Amino acid sequence: MTYQFRALADQAMADGAITSDEILALRRGGWSDGRIEPAEAEALFVLNDRLAVRTTEWVDFFVEALVEFLLAGNAPRGFISEAQTDWLIARIDRDGSIDTMAELDLLAKLFDKAERIPDRLKSYALGQMEQIVLTGNGPTRDGGSVDGARITDTECRFLRRFLFSFAGDGPGAVSQVEAELLFRIKDATLGAPNSAEWSKLFVQGVANHLMAWQAFHPLSEERATALDAFMSDNTPRIGAFFGRMAKADIASGASRVLGFGCKGAVPADKYGAEHDAEVGAARTVTETEDAWLQGQIDGDRALDDLETALLRFIAEEERR
Repeated sequence: MTYQFRALADQAMADGAITSDEILALRRGGWSDGRIEPAEAEALFVLNDRLAVRTTEWVDFFVEALVEFLLAGNAPRGFISEAQTDWLIARIDRDGSIDTMAELDLLAKLFDKAERIPDRLKSYALGQMEQIVLTGNGPTRDGGSVDGARITDTECRFLRRFLFSFAGDGPGAVSQVEAELLFRIKDATLGAPNSAEWSKLFVQGVANHLMAWQAFHPLSEERATALDAFMSDNTPRIGAFFGRMAKADIASGASRVLGFGCKGAVPADKYGAEHDAEVGAARTVTETEDAWLQGQIDGDRALDDLETALLRFIAEEERR
Protein backbone atom coordinates (compact mmCIF):
# COMPACT_ATOMS: atom_id res chain seq x y z
CA MET A 1 0.00 0.00 0.00
CA THR A 2 1.40 3.40 -0.95
CA TYR A 3 2.03 5.94 1.78
CA GLN A 4 -0.41 8.38 0.13
CA PHE A 5 -3.17 5.78 -0.04
CA ARG A 6 -2.71 4.84 3.61
CA ALA A 7 -2.66 8.50 4.75
CA LEU A 8 -5.81 9.37 2.82
CA ALA A 9 -7.66 6.29 4.05
CA ASP A 10 -6.65 6.95 7.65
CA GLN A 11 -7.80 10.57 7.43
CA ALA A 12 -11.18 9.61 5.96
CA MET A 13 -11.65 6.95 8.64
CA ALA A 14 -10.98 9.52 11.34
CA ASP A 15 -13.36 12.05 9.76
CA GLY A 16 -16.08 9.55 8.90
CA ALA A 17 -16.38 11.35 5.57
CA ILE A 18 -14.60 11.49 2.23
CA THR A 19 -14.51 14.25 -0.37
CA SER A 20 -14.44 14.05 -4.16
CA ASP A 21 -10.80 15.16 -4.16
CA GLU A 22 -9.89 12.44 -1.66
CA ILE A 23 -11.65 9.80 -3.75
CA LEU A 24 -9.71 10.98 -6.80
CA ALA A 25 -6.46 10.79 -4.84
CA LEU A 26 -7.32 7.27 -3.63
CA ARG A 27 -8.07 6.24 -7.18
CA ARG A 28 -4.70 7.53 -8.36
CA GLY A 29 -2.88 6.01 -5.39
CA GLY A 30 -4.63 2.66 -5.63
CA TRP A 31 -3.76 2.22 -9.30
CA SER A 32 -0.33 3.81 -9.12
CA ASP A 33 1.28 0.44 -9.88
CA GLY A 34 -1.49 -0.79 -12.16
CA ARG A 35 -3.33 -2.90 -9.61
CA ILE A 36 -5.12 -2.88 -6.26
CA GLU A 37 -3.08 -4.56 -3.54
CA PRO A 38 -4.61 -6.81 -0.82
CA ALA A 39 -3.85 -4.25 1.91
CA GLU A 40 -5.59 -1.56 -0.15
CA ALA A 41 -8.64 -3.76 -0.71
CA GLU A 42 -8.83 -4.40 3.03
CA ALA A 43 -8.52 -0.66 3.73
CA LEU A 44 -11.41 0.08 1.37
CA PHE A 45 -13.71 -2.20 3.35
CA VAL A 46 -12.63 -0.65 6.65
CA LEU A 47 -13.16 2.83 5.23
CA ASN A 48 -16.60 1.90 3.90
CA ASP A 49 -17.53 0.70 7.40
CA ARG A 50 -16.48 4.02 8.95
CA LEU A 51 -18.17 6.43 6.54
CA ALA A 52 -21.27 8.16 7.87
CA VAL A 53 -22.41 9.03 4.34
CA ARG A 54 -21.58 6.97 1.26
CA THR A 55 -21.93 9.11 -1.83
CA THR A 56 -22.56 7.74 -5.30
CA GLU A 57 -19.01 8.72 -6.20
CA TRP A 58 -17.64 6.70 -3.28
CA VAL A 59 -19.78 3.64 -4.05
CA ASP A 60 -18.67 3.71 -7.70
CA PHE A 61 -15.00 3.80 -6.68
CA PHE A 62 -15.41 1.16 -3.97
CA VAL A 63 -17.12 -1.24 -6.39
CA GLU A 64 -14.77 -0.58 -9.31
CA ALA A 65 -11.62 -1.03 -7.23
CA LEU A 66 -12.73 -4.23 -5.50
CA VAL A 67 -14.11 -5.80 -8.69
CA GLU A 68 -10.73 -5.16 -10.32
CA PHE A 69 -8.93 -6.56 -7.27
CA LEU A 70 -10.98 -9.77 -7.29
CA LEU A 71 -11.16 -10.40 -11.03
CA ALA A 72 -7.54 -9.52 -11.80
CA GLY A 73 -6.08 -11.10 -8.66
CA ASN A 74 -6.63 -14.70 -9.71
CA ALA A 75 -5.62 -16.94 -12.58
CA PRO A 76 -7.38 -17.15 -14.93
CA ARG A 77 -8.65 -13.58 -14.96
CA GLY A 78 -12.37 -13.30 -14.33
CA PHE A 79 -12.63 -16.43 -12.17
CA ILE A 80 -13.45 -15.97 -8.47
CA SER A 81 -11.61 -18.58 -6.42
CA GLU A 82 -12.80 -20.33 -3.28
CA ALA A 83 -10.17 -18.43 -1.27
CA GLN A 84 -11.43 -15.11 -2.65
CA THR A 85 -14.98 -16.16 -1.81
CA ASP A 86 -13.94 -16.88 1.77
CA TRP A 87 -12.30 -13.46 2.05
CA LEU A 88 -15.21 -11.58 0.48
CA ILE A 89 -17.92 -13.24 2.57
CA ALA A 90 -15.88 -12.73 5.74
CA ARG A 91 -15.52 -9.00 4.98
CA ILE A 92 -19.20 -8.47 4.10
CA ASP A 93 -20.65 -10.83 6.68
CA ARG A 94 -18.66 -9.65 9.69
CA ASP A 95 -21.90 -9.03 11.64
CA GLY A 96 -24.10 -11.57 9.85
CA SER A 97 -25.59 -9.39 7.12
CA ILE A 98 -24.96 -6.93 4.31
CA ASP A 99 -25.00 -3.46 5.87
CA THR A 100 -24.40 -1.08 2.97
CA MET A 101 -25.54 -0.60 -0.61
CA ALA A 102 -21.86 -0.41 -1.59
CA GLU A 103 -21.41 -4.05 -0.56
CA LEU A 104 -24.60 -5.12 -2.32
CA ASP A 105 -23.57 -3.26 -5.47
CA LEU A 106 -20.16 -4.96 -5.28
CA LEU A 107 -21.73 -8.41 -5.26
CA ALA A 108 -24.04 -7.55 -8.16
CA LYS A 109 -21.21 -6.13 -10.28
CA LEU A 110 -19.14 -9.25 -9.67
CA PHE A 111 -22.05 -11.37 -10.89
CA ASP A 112 -22.31 -9.15 -13.97
CA LYS A 113 -18.61 -9.18 -14.88
CA ALA A 114 -17.09 -12.44 -13.63
CA GLU A 115 -16.59 -15.40 -15.92
CA ARG A 116 -17.17 -17.89 -13.10
CA ILE A 117 -18.12 -17.61 -9.45
CA PRO A 118 -18.45 -20.44 -6.91
CA ASP A 119 -22.03 -21.56 -6.26
CA ARG A 120 -21.40 -20.79 -2.60
CA LEU A 121 -21.11 -17.09 -3.38
CA LYS A 122 -24.35 -17.16 -5.35
CA SER A 123 -26.08 -18.94 -2.48
CA TYR A 124 -24.73 -16.34 -0.05
CA ALA A 125 -25.95 -13.40 -2.18
CA LEU A 126 -29.43 -14.87 -2.61
CA GLY A 127 -29.63 -15.79 1.07
CA GLN A 128 -28.80 -12.21 2.01
CA MET A 129 -31.53 -10.89 -0.28
CA GLU A 130 -34.03 -13.30 1.24
CA GLN A 131 -33.08 -12.14 4.73
CA ILE A 132 -33.56 -8.48 3.76
CA VAL A 133 -36.96 -9.15 2.18
CA LEU A 134 -38.29 -11.31 5.02
CA THR A 135 -37.02 -9.20 7.92
CA GLY A 136 -37.55 -5.81 6.33
CA ASN A 137 -34.14 -4.75 7.55
CA GLY A 138 -31.23 -3.94 5.25
CA PRO A 139 -29.53 -1.40 2.99
CA THR A 140 -32.33 -1.49 0.40
CA ARG A 141 -34.78 -0.19 3.03
CA ASP A 142 -33.88 3.51 3.22
CA GLY A 143 -30.81 3.06 5.35
CA GLY A 144 -31.90 -0.08 7.12
CA SER A 145 -35.29 0.80 8.57
CA VAL A 146 -37.62 -2.09 9.42
CA ASP A 147 -40.90 -1.99 7.51
CA GLY A 148 -42.04 -5.59 7.36
CA ALA A 149 -41.82 -8.43 4.87
CA ARG A 150 -42.32 -7.10 1.36
CA ILE A 151 -40.25 -6.88 -1.82
CA THR A 152 -39.23 -3.56 -3.34
CA ASP A 153 -38.21 -2.56 -6.87
CA THR A 154 -34.55 -2.48 -5.82
CA GLU A 155 -34.73 -5.94 -4.27
CA CYS A 156 -36.34 -7.34 -7.41
CA ARG A 157 -33.52 -5.93 -9.52
CA PHE A 158 -30.84 -7.45 -7.31
CA LEU A 159 -32.61 -10.82 -7.14
CA ARG A 160 -32.89 -10.89 -10.93
CA ARG A 161 -29.17 -10.16 -11.37
CA PHE A 162 -28.20 -12.90 -8.91
CA LEU A 163 -30.66 -15.53 -10.16
CA PHE A 164 -29.97 -15.18 -13.87
CA SER A 165 -26.23 -14.57 -13.70
CA PHE A 166 -24.12 -16.30 -16.34
CA ALA A 167 -21.15 -16.55 -14.00
CA GLY A 168 -22.19 -19.70 -12.12
CA ASP A 169 -21.99 -23.39 -12.92
CA GLY A 170 -25.50 -23.27 -14.41
CA PRO A 171 -25.35 -20.02 -16.39
CA GLY A 172 -28.71 -18.25 -16.55
CA ALA A 173 -30.40 -21.23 -14.89
CA VAL A 174 -32.49 -21.24 -11.72
CA SER A 175 -31.86 -24.29 -9.53
CA GLN A 176 -34.48 -26.08 -7.44
CA VAL A 177 -33.05 -24.57 -4.26
CA GLU A 178 -33.34 -21.10 -5.80
CA ALA A 179 -36.89 -21.73 -7.02
CA GLU A 180 -37.83 -22.80 -3.49
CA LEU A 181 -36.36 -19.52 -2.22
CA LEU A 182 -38.73 -17.69 -4.57
CA PHE A 183 -41.67 -19.65 -3.15
CA ARG A 184 -40.62 -18.76 0.41
CA ILE A 185 -40.43 -15.08 -0.46
CA LYS A 186 -43.78 -15.29 -2.22
CA ASP A 187 -45.48 -16.94 0.76
CA ALA A 188 -44.00 -14.44 3.23
CA THR A 189 -44.97 -11.35 1.23
CA LEU A 190 -48.50 -12.24 0.07
CA GLY A 191 -50.75 -9.23 0.44
CA ALA A 192 -47.84 -6.84 1.08
CA PRO A 193 -47.26 -3.68 -1.00
CA ASN A 194 -44.77 -5.44 -3.25
CA SER A 195 -42.99 -4.18 -6.36
CA ALA A 196 -44.93 -4.40 -9.61
CA GLU A 197 -41.94 -6.39 -10.91
CA TRP A 198 -42.27 -9.15 -8.33
CA SER A 199 -44.98 -11.23 -10.01
CA LYS A 200 -43.04 -11.33 -13.29
CA LEU A 201 -39.80 -12.25 -11.52
CA PHE A 202 -41.46 -15.04 -9.53
CA VAL A 203 -43.12 -16.56 -12.60
CA GLN A 204 -40.02 -16.29 -14.78
CA GLY A 205 -37.73 -17.66 -12.09
CA VAL A 206 -39.78 -20.75 -11.26
CA ALA A 207 -40.62 -21.39 -14.92
CA ASN A 208 -36.94 -21.15 -15.80
CA HIS A 209 -36.20 -23.92 -13.31
CA LEU A 210 -38.95 -26.13 -14.74
CA MET A 211 -38.75 -25.39 -18.47
CA ALA A 212 -35.55 -23.66 -19.55
CA TRP A 213 -33.25 -25.36 -22.06
CA GLN A 214 -29.56 -25.04 -21.23
CA ALA A 215 -27.05 -25.37 -24.06
CA PHE A 216 -24.28 -23.05 -22.96
CA HIS A 217 -21.49 -24.61 -20.89
CA PRO A 218 -18.89 -22.20 -19.51
CA LEU A 219 -15.17 -22.85 -19.74
CA SER A 220 -13.68 -24.78 -16.87
CA GLU A 221 -11.02 -23.04 -14.81
CA GLU A 222 -8.38 -25.42 -16.18
CA ARG A 223 -9.35 -24.69 -19.79
CA ALA A 224 -9.49 -20.94 -19.20
CA THR A 225 -6.04 -21.05 -17.59
CA ALA A 226 -4.64 -22.86 -20.60
CA LEU A 227 -6.19 -20.31 -22.97
CA ASP A 228 -4.80 -17.43 -20.92
CA ALA A 229 -1.33 -18.94 -21.09
CA PHE A 230 -1.68 -19.45 -24.85
CA MET A 231 -2.80 -15.86 -25.49
CA SER A 232 0.01 -14.52 -23.28
CA ASP A 233 2.65 -16.44 -25.24
CA ASN A 234 4.40 -13.96 -27.58
CA THR A 235 6.92 -16.37 -29.08
CA PRO A 236 7.30 -16.65 -32.90
CA ARG A 237 5.37 -19.93 -33.03
CA ILE A 238 2.22 -18.10 -31.92
CA GLY A 239 2.52 -15.71 -34.85
CA ALA A 240 2.86 -18.68 -37.20
CA PHE A 241 -0.23 -20.25 -35.67
CA PHE A 242 -2.34 -17.16 -36.28
CA GLY A 243 -1.03 -17.00 -39.82
CA ARG A 244 -2.21 -20.56 -40.49
CA MET A 245 -5.55 -19.78 -38.82
CA ALA A 246 -6.06 -16.74 -41.05
CA LYS A 247 -5.40 -18.83 -44.18
CA ALA A 248 -7.85 -21.45 -42.93
CA ASP A 249 -10.49 -18.78 -42.42
CA ILE A 250 -9.97 -17.50 -45.96
CA ALA A 251 -10.26 -21.02 -47.39
CA SER A 252 -13.34 -21.72 -45.31
CA GLY A 253 -14.94 -18.49 -46.48
CA ALA A 254 -14.23 -19.35 -50.12
CA SER A 255 -15.82 -22.78 -49.66
CA ARG A 256 -18.97 -21.20 -48.28
CA VAL A 257 -19.13 -18.71 -51.18
CA LEU A 258 -18.67 -21.48 -53.76
CA GLY A 259 -21.24 -23.72 -52.07
CA PHE A 260 -18.93 -26.50 -50.87
CA GLY A 261 -19.71 -28.17 -47.57
CA CYS A 262 -17.19 -28.83 -44.82
CA LYS A 263 -16.27 -32.45 -44.14
CA GLY A 264 -17.99 -33.72 -41.03
CA ALA A 265 -20.23 -30.67 -40.66
CA VAL A 266 -23.76 -31.16 -39.37
CA PRO A 267 -26.38 -30.02 -41.93
CA ALA A 268 -28.12 -26.87 -40.76
CA ASP A 269 -31.59 -28.40 -41.09
CA LYS A 270 -30.61 -31.41 -38.96
CA TYR A 271 -29.07 -29.21 -36.29
CA GLY A 272 -32.20 -27.06 -36.31
CA ALA A 273 -34.45 -30.08 -35.89
CA GLU A 274 -32.37 -31.50 -33.05
CA HIS A 275 -32.25 -28.11 -31.38
CA ASP A 276 -36.03 -27.69 -31.63
CA ALA A 277 -36.55 -31.17 -30.20
CA GLU A 278 -34.29 -30.46 -27.23
CA VAL A 279 -35.99 -27.13 -26.54
CA GLY A 280 -39.40 -28.79 -26.77
CA ALA A 281 -38.39 -31.57 -24.40
CA ALA A 282 -37.07 -29.09 -21.84
CA ARG A 283 -40.29 -27.07 -22.07
CA THR A 284 -42.36 -30.09 -21.03
CA VAL A 285 -42.73 -30.38 -17.25
CA THR A 286 -41.84 -33.93 -16.18
CA GLU A 287 -43.69 -36.00 -13.59
CA THR A 288 -40.91 -35.35 -11.07
CA GLU A 289 -41.02 -31.61 -11.72
CA ASP A 290 -44.81 -31.61 -11.52
CA ALA A 291 -44.72 -33.41 -8.15
CA TRP A 292 -42.25 -30.84 -6.84
CA LEU A 293 -44.41 -27.97 -8.11
CA GLN A 294 -47.57 -29.41 -6.55
CA GLY A 295 -45.73 -29.78 -3.26
CA GLN A 296 -44.75 -26.11 -3.33
CA ILE A 297 -48.27 -24.97 -4.22
CA ASP A 298 -49.98 -27.23 -1.67
CA GLY A 299 -47.68 -26.08 1.10
CA ASP A 300 -50.12 -23.40 2.27
CA ARG A 301 -53.26 -25.27 1.09
CA ALA A 302 -54.35 -22.35 -1.08
CA LEU A 303 -53.84 -21.24 -4.67
CA ASP A 304 -52.81 -17.59 -4.69
CA ASP A 305 -52.60 -15.10 -7.57
CA LEU A 306 -48.88 -15.62 -8.23
CA GLU A 307 -49.24 -19.40 -8.35
CA THR A 308 -52.20 -18.99 -10.72
CA ALA A 309 -50.08 -16.76 -12.96
CA LEU A 310 -47.27 -19.35 -12.88
CA LEU A 311 -49.59 -22.24 -13.83
CA ARG A 312 -51.10 -20.19 -16.64
CA PHE A 313 -47.64 -19.31 -17.96
CA ILE A 314 -46.53 -22.98 -17.89
CA ALA A 315 -49.70 -24.11 -19.71
CA GLU A 316 -49.20 -21.50 -22.42
CA GLU A 317 -45.54 -22.44 -22.89
CA GLU A 318 -46.33 -26.16 -23.17
CA ARG A 319 -48.92 -25.45 -25.89
CA ARG A 320 -46.36 -23.69 -28.10
